[in-house]
Amino acid sequence: MPTVLVTGADGFLGRHLVQQLLARGYQVRALVRSARPVNTLALPPLTSLPVDVVVGDVCQPATMAGYTDGCAAIIHAAALAQVNPARNPAVWTVNLQGTETMLNLARAAGISRFVYVGTANVFGFGTRQHPGDETRPYAGYQYGLDYMDSKLAATNSVLRAVANEELPAVLVHPTFMLGPGDAKPTSNALLLELYRGKLPGYPPGGKNYVHVRDVAVATINALTQGQAGESYILGNQNLSYQEAFALMAQVLGVPAPRWLLPARISYLYGTICDLKARLTGRPAQLNSAMAAVANDGHYFNVQKARAELGLPQTDLRIAIAEAFQWFKDHNYA
Repeated sequence: MPTVLVTGADGFLGRHLVQQLLARGYQVRALVRSARPVNTLALPPLTSLPVDVVVGDVCQPATMAGYTDGCAAIIHAAALAQVNPARNPAVWTVNLQGTETMLNLARAAGISRFVYVGTANVFGFGTRQHPGDETRPYAGYQYGLDYMDSKLAATNSVLRAVANEELPAVLVHPTFMLGPGDAKPTSNALLLELYRGKLPGYPPGGKNYVHVRDVAVATINALTQGQAGESYILGNQNLSYQEAFALMAQVLGVPAPRWLLPARISYLYGTICDLKARLTGRPAQLNSAMAAVANDGHYFNVQKARAELGLPQTDLRIAIAEAFQWFKDHNYA
């Protein structure tokens, strides 16, 4: 089987990509920024797996010399998914400059498939009745989040490479991922907050949720399926925050948040947090951009990925249960 270079291989999604690639018989070259895992107690080193681990920084091309040698494909999953603070130049450096580094390497190496891992947030979201899809124009400018804006810029860089240079790239855009192995933790931190009783209420918006393993499967399918230059939203179920928190609480066996947090109140709190962050020089618990996102319904249609990439649709209860069991097994909960 061909060798695939995976960037961000020690991240939440990256670990699942490596495992799924190995299960299918691919050879894996795993790019990490440090030979030391994020959490050495929770995650065994990638060197314990039959993969070629290489250390480098996608923001520094000189550290990447020779890493594409012998590789037939690249899955570029490395990113900085930081939303607090809302503005941070480092986010642009990793998400845009890092993507351009990988595009340059792919061009020079004559890669047969480049799979870019973006975010569904680069598309316009919709309602539950009419969810957004890959044809909806970007709606994230209103939030002022460097994460969303930088991922859009990186997406456009990949699309230009396809259009102008015929780079064989497919773009996959996950929604909100849940599942085991979130060592930092990132998206699954919501489950820990709920378990610890730190979520007294729920905002009025909602989003699309998906098992991280389903995202990994569809991303690897994109190595041989899908059309170059096409984008695919990788998600599953659209839920309001009230519905999502109730489902999570049921699986975790804890009370669900009871109170609706009115949009104006949550945004006001976010604005106060902005002021606190400016005064202290440290990010607060929340910011006004995060509050604005939570007040909206970020709902998406995933039929295109189901039809063309074989995107699985694992029950979210399984994703929640597996994530929380992993947390318990590794002393997070």
